[in-house]
Amino acid sequence: MKLQPGTTIVKNGQLVDGTGRPAVPNAALIITDGIITYAGPAADAPPAATDARVIDAKGGTIMPGLIEAHIHLTYFNVSELQDLDIKYPVEYVTLQSGVNAKTALECGYTAARSGGCLHNIDVWMKKAIEEDMIPGPRLSASGREICGAGGLMDWNPDYRRIGMEGIVFIVNGPEQARTAVRKLVKDGIEWVKTYPTGDAASPDINDHHTLCMTFEEMHAVVATAHNHGLKVTGHCRATEGIRNALKAGYDAIEHGTFMDDECLDLLLKRNVPMCPGLGFELFSVQRGKEFGLSQRVLDGHQETLEAGAESCRKVLKAGGTLGLGGDYGFAWTPHGTYAQELTFFVDYVGFSPLDTIKCATLGGAKMMGREKEIGTLEKGKLADVLVVAGDVLKDISLLENRDNLMAVMQGGVVKAGTLVKPASL
Repeated sequence: MKLQPGTTIVKNGQLVDGTGRPAVPNAALIITDGIITYAGPAADAPPAATDARVIDAKGGTIMPGLIEAHIHLTYFNVSELQDLDIKYPVEYVTLQSGVNAKTALECGYTAARSGGCLHNIDVWMKKAIEEDMIPGPRLSASGREICGAGGLMDWNPDYRRIGMEGIVFIVNGPEQARTAVRKLVKDGIEWVKTYPTGDAASPDINDHHTLCMTFEEMHAVVATAHNHGLKVTGHCRATEGIRNALKAGYDAIEHGTFMDDECLDLLLKRNVPMCPGLGFELFSVQRGKEFGLSQRVLDGHQETLEAGAESCRKVLKAGGTLGLGGDYGFAWTPHGTYAQELTFFVDYVGFSPLDTIKCATLGGAKMMGREKEIGTLEKGKLADVLVVAGDVLKDISLLENRDNLMAVMQGGVVKAGTLVKPASL
């Protein structure tokens, strides 16, 4: 991904640097050849080159690019199970994914971590983005997922003989779990996504209190993945599933819904980050009925909403790492509405705007393992920057409207926004 040559100065705005520190009023951000060289009070800024490019924040907010910590680029207005695996051929899903990647960037998400995809699209999407073939967030690639037989993701009846391998490897025992990981190793992924537990979406046989993988299967996944330098994460709602994942050596937890004190201690001891993906639960409760979700499913989502919010409060209070995002791409959580998650965490979960932004920037960077490069506006980091009209600390919902994004920058290159015409890729 190319860097913007020369010097760019962003000024006349408050600086929210993503570290959680208080905002700096009347700040300046200096970018040299795509790298941040100064971020702080304008009065203390070093002299700039006479030919420097200037971006006027017009009294708004200068902040890091947002990071979607659990993205599904291959989900496109999913309203029923067939939308996830057999509705369209891989060629069309790839085109849909390109549209979703562009949308994410235009919404201010300059980086993203995959939470699983159909086929092997994310790996090649990452390559295309990095080579500036298509616009999109810097991507940590995942691929097809792993679930135990009869588990949450094993929905196609055996009599149809169509399998599930477009989206997930169904495993029975540790040997099959190892085999699945080895196939993913060959695909070139970074994250192995698994399903240790069920979900409210499947109330009859795999609800949010059930397990979908054995500890032995999970341990086999971790041992094989770590041997090849890959990281492992898992859809973990039930308490025992969270505990099993942490004891098996998982590198991240998705959701972490029903977290007890033992799980929290394990999470903190191993410094494992968590992406709750919690807004999905609220939007399912609010809009699910119009898309045909049953009352049992809605009740389950309400339960996971309340328990998940409490788990997030525990993790934040204890000093753990949270990334924000997750499961956008369903009909009731379409791509392009990602920033609803931030508003939700302020209004419903009770996080402060500063803490919420820290989770949505630095937290996501930590989940990607790239916190030394991105996630905050600090000297030496890549200039992935948002310039926002207005004060996001007073009204974080400003981030939901693309019209409020004056500039979306990756490596100092303006890729989207209303203030400056996007640079051609």
